[in-house]
Amino acid sequence: MTSDHQASALLLFSVFVAVTLGITTWVSRHRRGSAEEFYAGGRLFSPMENGFAIAGDYMSAASFLGISGLIALVGYDGMLYSVGFLVAWLVVLFLVAELVRNCGRFTLADVIAARMRERPVRIAAGTSSVTVSVLYLVAQMVGAGSLVALLLGGTGEAARAWTVIGVGALMVVYVSLGGMRATTWIQIVKTVLLLGGTIALTVLVLLRFHGDINRLLHTAAERSGHGQAFLAPGLAYGGDWTARFDFISLGLALVLGTAGLPHILARFYTVPTARAARRSVVWSIGLIGGFYLMTIVLGFGAAALVGPDAVRASDASGNTAVPLLALDLGGGAGSTGGTILFAIVAAVAFATILAVVAGVTLASSASVAHDLYASLRRRGGAPHGEVAVARVAAGGIGLLAIALGLLARDLNVAFLVGLAFAVAASANLPVLLYSLFWRGFTTRGAVWAVYGGLIPAVALVLLSPVVSGSPGSLFPGADFGLFPLQNPGLVSIPLGFLAGWLGTVTSTEAADEAKHAETEVRSLTGAGAV
Repeated sequence: MTSDHQASALLLFSVFVAVTLGITTWVSRHRRGSAEEFYAGGRLFSPMENGFAIAGDYMSAASFLGISGLIALVGYDGMLYSVGFLVAWLVVLFLVAELVRNCGRFTLADVIAARMRERPVRIAAGTSSVTVSVLYLVAQMVGAGSLVALLLGGTGEAARAWTVIGVGALMVVYVSLGGMRATTWIQIVKTVLLLGGTIALTVLVLLRFHGDINRLLHTAAERSGHGQAFLAPGLAYGGDWTARFDFISLGLALVLGTAGLPHILARFYTVPTARAARRSVVWSIGLIGGFYLMTIVLGFGAAALVGPDAVRASDASGNTAVPLLALDLGGGAGSTGGTILFAIVAAVAFATILAVVAGVTLASSASVAHDLYASLRRRGGAPHGEVAVARVAAGGIGLLAIALGLLARDLNVAFLVGLAFAVAASANLPVLLYSLFWRGFTTRGAVWAVYGGLIPAVALVLLSPVVSGSPGSLFPGADFGLFPLQNPGLVSIPLGFLAGWLGTVTSTEAADEAKHAETEVRSLTGAGAV
């Protein structure tokens, strides 16, 4: 990229960083310092504000960069991510949004612990939530590194590493100083910018083809080198049985994983009532639905105008397809329009990454402090000490995400998020649904459900082609891949449900009928909700 591209993109990104740091500083001066303020923003957000924030949390670098890149490379099969991410919101709306808001206080573990022995349940749910959050953060770090590599012409490995470190440092600052209130407003600003940039690019792509979607798709197919196969299922997930099972596994993870994401569940606690939580999801579905429809246009637009070969030459995983598309739509390399549009898109992508990592870091640090630390410390400890632990935990989680982000820098960000969704669907969703709907569920069942999904999911990822045994794996020189699928969801999700059932039926402890009745009334009516 030319120095104009670099300077313009970095200038716009610096403006966003300055604005968000200003928001964080202002909030830090006006916060009360309570746990409710830090974790839930005082529960003062309206459904519309929270809907924009939820959309901001959900529309990550995986959505903006990864999905469009996958569609540009593999066509129809890449659309599975767009469809899966969107359909998942129906599960959230109908099954968990209102019930979670009524039953919990700050985290997923609050919902489960309402009718179980607290300590083992909180330790299990906290461990799972941190694992999912770190996997999700790694994807955002990889997206940041890909953007910087593009800005610097693919030669700045050191600068790429320093950018990942810088993003990690900023996310710790946002969380430590501003808590949920600052993070929410950063998400709202980012959502407006992202939707504005996506709408502009989509309109320009459609104008280039005079609004003819047919022509857009056929041009993309011609340039792909695969012909009409580019527009049909099977290019990425066809062929042998392994690829077909991978397709099913990924679909299950995407559709079921959203309801188990800690940073999404935490958003339901920032509104005053369960009705407001449900209305927040309705707002977010509208915003997210429109966005994912546009990512399909951008993906095929990148294939048609930039070409899969050029996308692969820039980034083998396709993470830079949208910035390259913006450059082409603006007039090409060296043009003023191309420079401006590229700079805007790069800045919006950076803003997306920063905002999402702030939200995920806050959720994971809350799990460390509110679930793990609170379970291990002596009873009666000061609640303010819990907030201090959350701030320290944000730093530790940031360091871990930076290290893993540097290691996984060559993987597609949408693919990495798919792994996080698989772990969330395996470990968090079974215990959440059992706690809400199964009268006979016990503490042993809850703990077994979490670990019975979490351990197989992580183990299968470590033994999959993602980590070793293939040219695109994390360790291409090694081969300890015993599990053939890239996404573990097909195996680990049923195992999570099975473990929860098995733990319950073998438990010597009887389920607490009174607590279940209390939880059921609270979840359905909101009576006694915080």
